[in-house]
Amino acid sequence: MAFTVIIPARMASTRLPDKPLADIAGKPMVVRVAERAAQSGAAQVIVATDHPDIVAACQQHGFDARMTREDHPSGTDRIAEVAALVGLPNDAVIVNVQGDEPLMDPALINACAAQITRDVPMATLAHPIADLTEVFNPNVVKVVLDAAGQALIFSRAPLPWHRDAFAGDAKHMPAGYQALRHIGMYAYRQDFLQRYPLLAPAPLEQIEALEQLRVLWHGYRIAVHVTPEAPPGGVDTPEDLARVRAYFAA
Repeated sequence: MAFTVIIPARMASTRLPDKPLADIAGKPMVVRVAERAAQSGAAQVIVATDHPDIVAACQQHGFDARMTREDHPSGTDRIAEVAALVGLPNDAVIVNVQGDEPLMDPALINACAAQITRDVPMATLAHPIADLTEVFNPNVVKVVLDAAGQALIFSRAPLPWHRDAFAGDAKHMPAGYQALRHIGMYAYRQDFLQRYPLLAPAPLEQIEALEQLRVLWHGYRIAVHVTPEAPPGGVDTPEDLARVRAYFAA
């Protein structure tokens, strides 16, 4: 399947100023992300940004970058602007790869894109949770699937709730129990991506602070590719940046 990767990259970051341009083994982080995306088999890779310095850094390393409005409420809105700007057709597949994921596995980008069909306009990723503390951690978003591998619900709550094992003081993963952690990468069909910013926010989305619940609320399907292991973490803090720099140095 032919697909396009669009990487949203904003300069503003409270915990790590100028994060997209942070040096990683001689190249800006956003360029490292673009290199990973290029290895996925994408037909094209475009960086969507609100800052000319990011455009210049990408172009210096041979990557396409487009300026967007500064007032987008989310990265999804930002990539929708660029997808429209470059004139992608309605049936084009676009993968949103976050600009702070320089270690993202290119195969996962490809796998996410492959989930899009005529009937399923959006896709994402998940992996099995092995640690029970993560099941009960509200910062770990869980997803429950139907028989077709599509999302039934996303939640910060422990889902699925094991009625018997969790009734008492749960300390161990119940036998045969499987929870899935959501991985924040998304693929979209272009016609849906352009429709998405126009959808009204959903009450459940606002309660859980999970934007993808808007899609389910309005009756659209989200396919989920389950990968056996968690991908390496992204870069949110100086400690994360040091970890990624150590990886590239090795």
